Amino acid sequence: MKAVVRRNRQLHVEDRPDPEPGEGQVITRNLSCGICGSDLHALHGLEEMAAVGKPGIEIPEIQGIIFGHEFCGEILDHGPGTEKRLKAGTRIVAPGYVNTKIGFQTAGFSPVVPGGFAEQMILTEKLLLPVPNGLADMHAAMTEPFAVGEHAVAESDAGPDTINMVIGCGPVGLAVIASLRARGLGPIIASDYSPARRAIAEKMGADIIIDPAVESPHDKWAELGAKGVLPRSMERLFDAPGKRAIVFECVGVPGVLQSLIAGVPGWSQIIVAGVCSQTDKFEPLMCINKKIEFKFVYAYNFEEFSQTLHNIAEGVIDVSHLITDEVPLEGVAKAFEELANPELQCKVVVNPTL
Repeated sequence: MKAVVRRNRQLHVEDRPDPEPGEGQVITRNLSCGICGSDLHALHGLEEMAAVGKPGIEIPEIQGIIFGHEFCGEILDHGPGTEKRLKAGTRIVAPGYVNTKIGFQTAGFSPVVPGGFAEQMILTEKLLLPVPNGLADMHAAMTEPFAVGEHAVAESDAGPDTINMVIGCGPVGLAVIASLRARGLGPIIASDYSPARRAIAEKMGADIIIDPAVESPHDKWAELGAKGVLPRSMERLFDAPGKRAIVFECVGVPGVLQSLIAGVPGWSQIIVAGVCSQTDKFEPLMCINKKIEFKFVYAYNFEEFSQTLHNIAEGVIDVSHLITDEVPLEGVAKAFEELANPELQCKVVVNPTL
């Protein structure tokens, strides 16, 4: 099969052996696969990610990895010990966790399990979800990245009495906005330096769009009712309850957390969804004085993944606003370069069948 392979921190299209499904596995033909920000970071920093324990990267030999974990495929055949509950030809999506001889591996970040930037994959049969009829391949492939946003919101305290701010409107931030809007929660403040990303955030359902180069998003807290002066239980005693501030950090750059700590009102919750692979620092005393709650989130569970597919298929979430290009395997390396500029691309999908 043809595949896009990472070698010496570069991407090359190569011929690789077709994968063979093992016990409880299926082999699939890849139809569409999104390029994730994690892929962009991993191209140049996979060794560093492995060193700090990136889940799924468990052995030192990581040359020749095939990226791609946001995929939609078609079942070609079943391996031994499978139930065959979905027949060959069924279009599927799935979390990319695969049990191998060296333990569980994550497709797209594994030296033994190929990712979606290839013509074929092996997947765990028990995790397969059929794509509802009529849903486009590239839209079905967005289940994985939008499940990340679904998980972040599910892990937060966002509700009817919260003000929700999303810092960073890349794919993760946009997925958070979509999940908040799917729940009917608001107001949603979206902040990003990129005009293109801000425009997409508005389409995804953000109520207030902020260019942080012009104004601070934190200027909105008071006018929207986030008081943060007294504990919420005391506010209720004084019959003057305010709203709680919930912030989703979706940037992953050193210094962002400290800027949020300084800007949010007291008793805020900060959900950290942005992946920062560098050392960062912040002022704990300020967090203590403000009673700030931090929660770090990663990935999703199977129920959140399934719910996300349902929301996309039913039109509750319109993922088409994110997708800015579709490329063949030969176009992946160039797409990685263009994705570094948020004004050029937001979400590029790879179609190995082109």
